[in-house]
Amino acid sequence: MDLPFFYTTEPIASKESAILDEANSRHAIQVLRLRDGDQIVLADGRGNLSNGVISASDKKRCTVTKLVTNHCQKRLPETVIAMSLLKNVNRFEWFLEKATEFGMTKLQPLVCYRTEKTAFRRERLNQILVSAMLQSQQAWLPELADPVKFDDFVLATNIGNRFIAHCAPGEKDKFSDALQNGNGPRLILIGPEGDFSVDEIRNARAHLFTPVSLGNTRLRSETAGVAAACLMALQTAGE
Repeated sequence: MDLPFFYTTEPIASKESAILDEANSRHAIQVLRLRDGDQIVLADGRGNLSNGVISASDKKRCTVTKLVTNHCQKRLPETVIAMSLLKNVNRFEWFLEKATEFGMTKLQPLVCYRTEKTAFRRERLNQILVSAMLQSQQAWLPELADPVKFDDFVLATNIGNRFIAHCAPGEKDKFSDALQNGNGPRLILIGPEGDFSVDEIRNARAHLFTPVSLGNTRLRSETAGVAAACLMALQTAGE
């Protein structure tokens, strides 16, 4: 049976012991009913996984000792999804959860012309990312950037393999095919409900973003984001 995973905000690379915060301590002791001598895995989101033993099963300050740490190399190439904030916050949160499970390295919220809501609750969204990282038993927590305006992001990005998925008429490459044509970091733009505006598409193309299709059906924004994450994860796994 797999050992339970827990997250710690403190780097654990060179530590011999760690103390879980109150929320994690309560989950370990009251929910999972772990006791002294039980083994767990700690992840710090920085590539370090530590096997340890509970030595003080306190529901407020659970102590873990005898840490044996392994450092996992960060998944390469870098995979970035820049997606508009959504009117339905739950749908955006679902996208973040699934993109984390697929191992994306960076998630960039965008404010586009048709973005209707710009609420951004970092603490809650970070909790979603942490939960998804632990559930999928990964060592790295994806970077969650602050929201940025679409035009500013397009102008500033320096990633070589850059794509924009949209539903407007025009010639597009299949995203799965386009991923095979270049090495290195990958970035894809996903728009809001109602898609990118004509000006945004034109601006992205002027900054060397390749228009791509994610399939023959019209997808919701969050579905498109998850489809893109799946395709990039599969391509990365095959390299």
